[in-house]
Amino acid sequence: MVNRADAGAVERARAAGVPCVFLPHAGYASRQDYDAVLVEALREHQVDLVALAGFMRLVTKVLLDAFPGQVLNIHPSLLPAFPGLHAQRQALLHGCKVAGCTVHLVDEGLDAGPIVLQACVPVLDDDDEATLSARILVEEHRLYPEAVRRLAKGSLRVDGRRVLGAS
Repeated sequence: MVNRADAGAVERARAAGVPCVFLPHAGYASRQDYDAVLVEALREHQVDLVALAGFMRLVTKVLLDAFPGQVLNIHPSLLPAFPGLHAQRQALLHGCKVAGCTVHLVDEGLDAGPIVLQACVPVLDDDDEATLSARILVEEHRLYPEAVRRLAKGSLRVDGRRVLGAS
């Protein structure tokens, strides 16, 4: 399921023989209306776990209530630092010595859900946004499948803001 026709996931899904549905978010009266149609499409495909990637929209209770505790996202910073856009740029501007990525359970906030897994990368003296982003992306590709596997296996448990069984 993608909300952008040019998403890289479209070709990856096609190559793997996985069904891919394009559901653009334009034209809906509200985010809730879009999420209701999204939930319907996900249910039609018997989805149990939602792994967001490049989905640059806040989701609503409509989606979260349909998949309680089963919606993941990945973000290119060590949350709670630098939520939202341009996290790598923010890390560089703040003089961080380490940066990284975070897989988190999604809630209604902006990159605010409980943290499942994190990975660090050093910020090098000659880094720019592109070089730092590239190193973080390597960790994202390693971390996200592991988080999805653990959630799908049922080995994660949320206790307040802590996700147990992730390490």
